[in-house]
Amino acid sequence: MTMPKLSMTKDSRETLLYGILGIIAFLFVWQLACMYTNFGKIFPTPLVSIRAFFLAFVQPIGRYTLLSHIAISLRRVLVGYALSSVAGVIIGLLMGYSKMAYAIIYPIFCIIRPIPGIAWIPLAILWIGIGESTIYFIIFMGGFSQMVMNTMDGAQNLDTELVGVAKVLGAQENQIFSKIVLPSTIPYIFTGLQTSLSTSWMAVLAAEMITAREGAGWLILAGMQTGRIENNVIGMISIGAVGLVLASLLRNLERRLCRWSVRSR
Repeated sequence: MTMPKLSMTKDSRETLLYGILGIIAFLFVWQLACMYTNFGKIFPTPLVSIRAFFLAFVQPIGRYTLLSHIAISLRRVLVGYALSSVAGVIIGLLMGYSKMAYAIIYPIFCIIRPIPGIAWIPLAILWIGIGESTIYFIIFMGGFSQMVMNTMDGAQNLDTELVGVAKVLGAQENQIFSKIVLPSTIPYIFTGLQTSLSTSWMAVLAAEMITAREGAGWLILAGMQTGRIENNVIGMISIGAVGLVLASLLRNLERRLCRWSVRSR
């Protein structure tokens, strides 16, 4: 059995090369800023930050090593993100497909939608207390609105001619929903999943800085409290790297499941 050959297109190679060059240029400017400006008095050099990052995989920061902190943040995000995604898809489909549901829910949603997830932190602590449930709630609120809006847009932007033909042919409402509405909405749902993932990561950062004692977001707070700015950098790199990996996985999954209409890039 022969293994399939992995090859990169010219555009992919150029994109990879430019990305590497961009990172090198960024590190170079960072190093120069630390060497020749006052920035170096308050911020570590790239070499110090990179060394601290790799040491954190074997040396605990607080109670855990870096991998454990990342795993804790990842678990929190995935729980809150999954809950917000399921709830957002259900409510979005209801609002997009049912005029009655839209009339009842949309005014309330318009009040909730502009409120960022981190704005719910004081109320969450008051209602739930300080703990994991509070963090899940903040992440949930951070990603919920994006899922509702994108799903609702997908359900409302249906091919009306296709729906009309289905009704003429005798299709029932449940058949129209499962065969037309839901497949047409899937690309919009994936767009919402990616946007919601981004806001969920921002929410976990804020939540962990206030209500947690571990996690990638807590590393930033620990760095501020101890004066070890490299811990801030470690936390920021961790959140950015994991968020990038998850977003890439979602894009690849979308390309596989929605080959006919890939909306996100």
